[in-house]
Amino acid sequence: MTEWTDNLPDHARAYLDGRRLDEVECIISDLPGIARGKAVPASKFARQDYFHLPDSIFYQTITGDWGEAAGDDGFIERDMILKPDMSTASAAPWTGDWTLQVIHDAYDRHGAAIECAPRNVLRRVVELYHAQGWNPVVAPEMEFYLVARNVDPAKSIEPMIGRSGRPAAARQAYSMTAVDEFGPVIDDIYDFAEAQGFEIDGITQEGGAGQLEINLRHGDPVKLADEVFFFKRLIREAAMRHDCFATFMAKPIAEEPGSAMHIHHSVLDIETGHNIFAGPQGGETDAFFHYIGGLQRHLPSAIAVLAPYVNSYRRYVRDQAAPINLAWGRDNRTTGIRVPLSGPEARRVENRLAGMDCNPYLGIAASLACGYMGLMDEVRPDRQFKGDAYDGEGEIPRVLGQALDLFDAATDLHDILGSEFARVYSIVKRTEYEEFLQVISPWEREHLLINV
Repeated sequence: MTEWTDNLPDHARAYLDGRRLDEVECIISDLPGIARGKAVPASKFARQDYFHLPDSIFYQTITGDWGEAAGDDGFIERDMILKPDMSTASAAPWTGDWTLQVIHDAYDRHGAAIECAPRNVLRRVVELYHAQGWNPVVAPEMEFYLVARNVDPAKSIEPMIGRSGRPAAARQAYSMTAVDEFGPVIDDIYDFAEAQGFEIDGITQEGGAGQLEINLRHGDPVKLADEVFFFKRLIREAAMRHDCFATFMAKPIAEEPGSAMHIHHSVLDIETGHNIFAGPQGGETDAFFHYIGGLQRHLPSAIAVLAPYVNSYRRYVRDQAAPINLAWGRDNRTTGIRVPLSGPEARRVENRLAGMDCNPYLGIAASLACGYMGLMDEVRPDRQFKGDAYDGEGEIPRVLGQALDLFDAATDLHDILGSEFARVYSIVKRTEYEEFLQVISPWEREHLLINV
């Protein structure tokens, strides 16, 4: 083995033990969270310190079109310098040969971080916490559907066929029998995750037909975002091995609940390691309430990042397991902001608004940014909500265009996430929205064609 492989993370070295590494996938997340990059022979990777990709990958929409976000110099596709973060080296166990994936960070020719690279956006927010002597900690939950293969966009998405030969059933939350229906797919998810060194806290059946949830252990925000980025790929690969698709759409099936990426937050004092949400006697601190206040005040402006597509807003439906407002409550899953049951040292705040379709780096960054502004400005939250929050008024934008208007006006949020990122993100998302508005839906043809 070449010398550089001796310094790989333990799980990557274990994966390659006694084997010859064939290829390295050099990857970076674009704005939607798609892995972009190059696959190179292992021998070439050993000789390179960096590689190049054009900055235009951050101007591309989910449809493959381009937002006019290149700036004053025009669309010249300037090369970025991508440097590997070897701590992210991870197996790609579904490939036909022995392959590693390595996440790269993006810099310009002067060594400055590219502001609109999602991993850099998250790092920027984490560094703001560090500057205050705080260590942010997150724990994401990933919901997704296993569905029947679908190669016709005009056809409705249907649940996958389980081991019993029947379509996956709905309304079976936490059913072990329902989980067993997906046994072969789940076995591969576990195997792939183990090869990649990821620790799964648990897999449960959610309320939708074929809907599952994977919980990850809490930890460093960048590391956890890397894991979600990797997990989306490994789950898709595991599903395709068994003639089905994994989808992370926020609302793939009309009558079923949507899929969220709930984000649990706590903040530790760097010097002491103590959770700043818990006081000396275990009580709730001012910082705890300020964090909730920051989420309540600023999340509306961040919704365009947490819910990045037109489909995302179909998830925020009353009594459909997704919040419709910014109420907060203790152990109350109807509220947008939930305080789970825990001891003082594990006290945390759960943001239930983010959809599973968001880019994990950007979703976590935006959520952390809202809490950070609450801490810095000492924002007081509304009174705790008791009861069913679905009985309250809706406070969440209903369409992407409205969410983008709020995002564009939130210059305080731009200061945290980075003004260049905010500029590029808005342009790309508005381009997608304009593309969508040009599409005539089946509903319009059915009800308007000869009736209006």
